[in-house]
Amino acid sequence: MSIEEREKLVPEPVAEPRAGWASIRPLVLRLHFYAGVFISPFLLVAAVTGLAYVWAPQAEQAVYDRELHVPAAPGAVPLDQQAAAARALVPDGTLTGVRPGMTPTDTTQVIFDRPGLEASYHWTVFVDPHTGDVRGQLETYGSGQAMPLRSWIDVLHRSLHLGDFGRLYSELAASWLWVVALAGLALWLGRRRRKRASAPSPRVKLLTWHGRTGLVLAIGLLFLSATGLTWSQYAGDSISELRSQLDWTSPSVSATVPASSGRDIGFDGAREATLRAGLADPVEVRPPAGPGEAYVVAQVGRSWPVRVDSMAVDPATGTVTDTLRFADYNLAAKLSTWGIDAHMGFLFGIWNQIALTLLAVALVAVIVWGYRMWWLRRPTRGEARFGRPPARGAWRRIPGRVLAPAVVVVAVVGYYLPLFGLSLLGFVIVDGLLELRRRKVDA
Repeated sequence: MSIEEREKLVPEPVAEPRAGWASIRPLVLRLHFYAGVFISPFLLVAAVTGLAYVWAPQAEQAVYDRELHVPAAPGAVPLDQQAAAARALVPDGTLTGVRPGMTPTDTTQVIFDRPGLEASYHWTVFVDPHTGDVRGQLETYGSGQAMPLRSWIDVLHRSLHLGDFGRLYSELAASWLWVVALAGLALWLGRRRRKRASAPSPRVKLLTWHGRTGLVLAIGLLFLSATGLTWSQYAGDSISELRSQLDWTSPSVSATVPASSGRDIGFDGAREATLRAGLADPVEVRPPAGPGEAYVVAQVGRSWPVRVDSMAVDPATGTVTDTLRFADYNLAAKLSTWGIDAHMGFLFGIWNQIALTLLAVALVAVIVWGYRMWWLRRPTRGEARFGRPPARGAWRRIPGRVLAPAVVVVAVVGYYLPLFGLSLLGFVIVDGLLELRRRKVDA
């Protein structure tokens, strides 16, 4: 028997399963690739529209200057008189709140619920606090009293003005953003460094910019993903339910008082009572919802330190019957308040807006670099095609003791983030079909 024949009889060594990072890196790479290619368009739209929203407050101050501002003048008309002037213009509305201006050049905002308005929308009349004259009236949105311009940009960012169907885009972006960020972070920190004798290729340079920028962005992207999910359509419901079960919801002041004697201290009396109790501006004074209900005076300051204390005032006696301080919120409720305000660019004022701007611009750059790297992976000969994806079947090389708990974790996350779970399942199915097609072609 020849040497060659004897060698053929010797079985080939079986490759040992890789362990640790080496075993899961190919799967993380493929997940990052798929998410980057198919989810990045949604992230790109969210980044651009979010950037527009960040600077919308300054724009609305200029666009709605007449409604929001008045010439400085001495003296002020009582809040009740200002509310009466607004009521005369909105006979079909229900007055829900009055917001005195912060400075002598700010108008008073008198807020109404009105038939025909969508949820979270209000009708606001702007009154000159010095003369009682009405400066204008507009449809406003949300607790932040967004003017029509900011409201339009807000809806664009949230749903592209496509209703509930459009909200799927922003939820999909938020559901995958944390995955893309963590996968990219893991790939960058776990990469093998190789010494190169020659200058790096254009693709390697892009990879360096892409990775280093993503490394810097990681914490910010995780923050945007977590806070963005709280507004989402399906994941937001799951988060709200979870917060409720864990008692992480924001508390509210008790507005119940003894039966009224018929006397009403009015908006001015309620505001004076809370001023004496130390409740500083900016505030919204809300009238009693019915018999046995109190005036509620709530702070609406959203910059650091946030001012969201509130007090209930008996409309008959002017007595403060309940006080709720932000300091008494549980930690989860505080984090939720801070997170939402920071996401919207309010918490730290102009510095918050600058930080979000840099984050959005850097995210756009990372996405563009990612697509460019994909393009540079395409074959250089023959028909021009897209870049090659990482190799399939990476999950088969992961030890069962690692794969099994990972599948359980993904299933749990997919339950609470249904768009993430469904889209990931879609990736797996498409990937499997492409693999079957390849095998048939090779057969």
